[in-house]
Order: sequence, then C-alpha cells, then structure tokens
Amino acid sequence: MFGLNLLMGKPLATSEERAEHIGPIAGIPVFGLDALSSAAYGPEAALTLLIPLGVAGIAHIVPISFAIIGLLAIVYFSYCQTIDAYPHGGGSYTVASENLGPNAGLLAAAALMIDYILNAAVGISAGVGALVSAFPRLQPHMLALCLAILLVLTIVNMRGVKDAGAAFLVPTYLFVGTLLFVIVVGAIRTVAAHGHPLAIVAPPRLPVSGSMLSLWVLAKVFASGCTAMTGVEAVSNGVMAFRDPTQKNAKRTLTIIILLLMVFLAGIALLCRAYSIGATDPGAVGYQSILSQLAAAVLGRSAIYDVTIGSILVVLALSANTSFADFPRLTRAIAQRDYLPHVFTIRGRRLLYSHGIYALVGFTALLLIASRGVTDWLIPLFAIGAFLAFTLSQTGMVMHWKRVGGAGAGRRMAVNGVGAVATGLTTIVVLVAKFTAGAWITALLVPALMILMTAVKRHYDGVARELDCDGPMRIE
Repeated sequence: MFGLNLLMGKPLATSEERAEHIGPIAGIPVFGLDALSSAAYGPEAALTLLIPLGVAGIAHIVPISFAIIGLLAIVYFSYCQTIDAYPHGGGSYTVASENLGPNAGLLAAAALMIDYILNAAVGISAGVGALVSAFPRLQPHMLALCLAILLVLTIVNMRGVKDAGAAFLVPTYLFVGTLLFVIVVGAIRTVAAHGHPLAIVAPPRLPVSGSMLSLWVLAKVFASGCTAMTGVEAVSNGVMAFRDPTQKNAKRTLTIIILLLMVFLAGIALLCRAYSIGATDPGAVGYQSILSQLAAAVLGRSAIYDVTIGSILVVLALSANTSFADFPRLTRAIAQRDYLPHVFTIRGRRLLYSHGIYALVGFTALLLIASRGVTDWLIPLFAIGAFLAFTLSQTGMVMHWKRVGGAGAGRRMAVNGVGAVATGLTTIVVLVAKFTAGAWITALLVPALMILMTAVKRHYDGVARELDCDGPMRIE
C-alpha cells in the first residue's frame, strides 16, 4: 500500500477536490501541450508538401500560415463564448447533444474520441521519432521508448490534474521560452539585415523549382498546416478543472495558449521565408526538421540550440498529455447519457475518471504496437476529428443562443455562426485533401463507433424497461 501511495499518490476524499483544481499557470501544461507542440509539426507538414516547388514554395507558407492564424482567431472567440455558456464544461459532445440532438452528439463524440487517441499515439511517436533522428542508434528501440513514455504519462496522470500540471510545468515553459527566444532573435536579425539575414548555419540548399502550384496542392498544404489547430478545444472541455473564478481562469488559459500558438506560427513562417528554410524529405539521409534548421540558422550549433531542440523533443512526447486530461471527461459525459458503460462515470482514488484513462492507454498502446512506434500513416487522419468537432460545437452554439435569446444573443449567434461556417469549410477541405492519404479510415471509424455507442444505449434502455416492468405498478 505504501508503494502504491508513493507511485500514484494517497487516495483523496471528495472533500479534497477543490485542492486539485488548477490555475492558468498549471492549465497551460495540462490543456495546452497538444496545441503548442503542434507548432513543431504543423508548419513542417505544410512545407513538406511544398518540397516539389523548391525555393518558390517557401513564399507560399506565409499566406497559408496567416490564413490558419485567422481561422484560429475565429475559433478562439467562438470557444470563449462556449466557456461562458457552459461553465461546467462545454465540449463538442455536450454542446451538440443539447442543441442539435443525440445523433449530432454521437458524431461529435466519435470524432473527438478518435482524435484524442490519435493525438496520444502521434504525439508520443513524434517525440521518439525526433529523438531517433538525433541518435540513430536508438532506431531498434523505438517501440520500447514509445511504450515507456506512455507508461510515464499514465503514472503521472493517475496522480491527478494538479500533479500532472506540476510535472510538466518546466518542460512546457522551457519549450515556450526557447522557441520565443529563437523567433525574437531571428526577427531582430532579419530587421537589421533589411529582410535578408545571413544564417549562422546555412540550411540545406533547395532547388530553384520543380513544379507549379495548383489549387489542389494549395488545398492539401492548407489541410496539412491545419494540424497545428488540434487540441484547441481542450480548455472548453475541462473548465471544471480550474479553480474559482472558473470561467475567468479557463478563458485566461485559452487566451495564453492561442496567443502563443499564433506567435509561433507567424514567427516560424516569416523566418522560414527570410532564411530560405524549406522542408527536407523525412525519409532521406540528412533529414533536418524545420525547427532544427531554424534554430541553427538563428543561433548556430550552440548550447542554446541544444536546449531548444531538447525541449522540442520532450514537449512533442508529452503533448499526449492533453488527451489524458480530456478523454476521461469526454467518456464520462457520454456514459452519463448511457452511450458508454457506466463504469466510465466512476471516480478513482485520486478523484479521476480512471477507466477513461485505462481505455485511452489501451487504445494508444495498440496503435503504437501495430505501427511499431512509427505513426506517419496516422497523421493524415489527425485534423479531421478536431475540425468536425469544431463545426458541430459552433453550430450547436448558434442554436443555443437562438433558444436562450436575450441581450446580445444576435451578436453571439453571429460569432459562432462565422466559426461554424469557417470550420465547416475547413473540414471539407481537410477531408477531401487527405481522403486518399488515409482519411477514409476516419470516415469508416466514426460511424462504426456511433453504431457501437447506440448499441450500448439500447442495452441500458432495455435494462430500464425490464426494471420498470418488474417494479410496482404506478398510478398516475
């Protein structure tokens, strides 16, 4: 028992729940790691598709990145309104179920569950993949490293939200600080050189041009870049994890996460153009990530470069923590409406919905084992669930304001309406652009999961009818 308490923490009474609540400082590592770490692979995913265009392709990353930033701003204002309307947690499932009906709610639930599992698997494998690229001798141990990181994340999260936030505080803020330092120093050097800075360590030379930019390529580049927006919904799903004033702290955390992500995306895009940094083939000899090239160009191969790259590797691996924070809350909400087994509503020794964590860990481990720790083939599925959930949430909020009415309802409807249209169009673009690359798998998994949840609901409805028939006759 002592060993279990040391590893998992001592059991908590319900009366101690308030002490487990967190503020914005701890909220960023708990709910923001997925969104912030996406700055390490979102721009790279977009630039990789621009490789055939050579040097000419780099110029297109700036307008594409700013289009994504504009979409991010729309989603931010929409989710601020969702936090105000649903102070007890307004994830896409809750909002869609209450305002669009149970089928829309199940669609949002299935999309989010798949997205959270993918986020955990891809985050861990991306971190390990980056580590292996730096130390090729670790290549045979990729799967073991992935499973070891998954085990560490599980143990830390089983200790509770407060302990998880404290554990990831240093690596998160080290990542934020070093990447901001690279962007600021790079921007100063760019301005001083009138837009044409000299790289301390020159990036790989790119060909002049290999092909022309088409509308189809542009759509695929935008869709890949949108992976930088995954995890944005996490704060609205976990509002109740924050201490009083709950809504204010949740919105403050969301604001900081969004602003940092905007700065990262804009800074990386502008500096890539200034320093002529493009993506290199991930499967080729001499591969260098975009952030590795950028840090070397701005800072050289110095100690701060090593710290920057090290923090990126750690945060990529830990970005799965957002799934640990939100997946159990999502499964609990679904189970409360009888679409998942009621065991998902039971709290464990640290006031967590432990069975949600067990399910997440199990599915993530299966994905990692099936892919041997290399989950590149899962990345095309990555943004679809998130944007489908965005769209359903914002559409549900439009109906919410229409039903509630009152002063300012029209303005709020307009904000969420713009969010619904923007994310809906993006969902279509992402689905079409990534369909042949693997998005068709999501198109099959989502309805399959909806059918499974409907079967669970029928089971509980049947049990309720049997109990009702066996009980005493009621006189109305």
